[in-house]
Amino acid sequence: MTMKHLVTGPDWIVWAVFVILVTISAILLSGHGANLIAGYNTASKKVKEKYDEKKLCRVLGGGLLAIAFLLPFSVLGQALLPAWVAYAFLGFIIADCIVMIILANTICKK
Repeated sequence: MTMKHLVTGPDWIVWAVFVILVTISAILLSGHGANLIAGYNTASKKVKEKYDEKKLCRVLGGGLLAIAFLLPFSVLGQALLPAWVAYAFLGFIIADCIVMIILANTICKK
């Protein structure tokens, strides 16, 4: 059983999500776009003062970029890769999110 048996939607959706994620990641990696970070954009000034905004943007942009570059491999290799790789990709995405949360709450604080 390959990943192709697990796919139910068209490939163009994955490519559109890839482009969106890379664009948002580029904005975050440049140190801008803090208003795109959920929770941070609605936080009070007192809470925002506790964080280094540029570091926070770069940490989340890097994590998002890692997830973004995983998507094309899932589309390009769906005919060749075994089905368990889809679960490995999911595990990587979850681990990446956990690492981003930990880094945002440790090295990004002033």
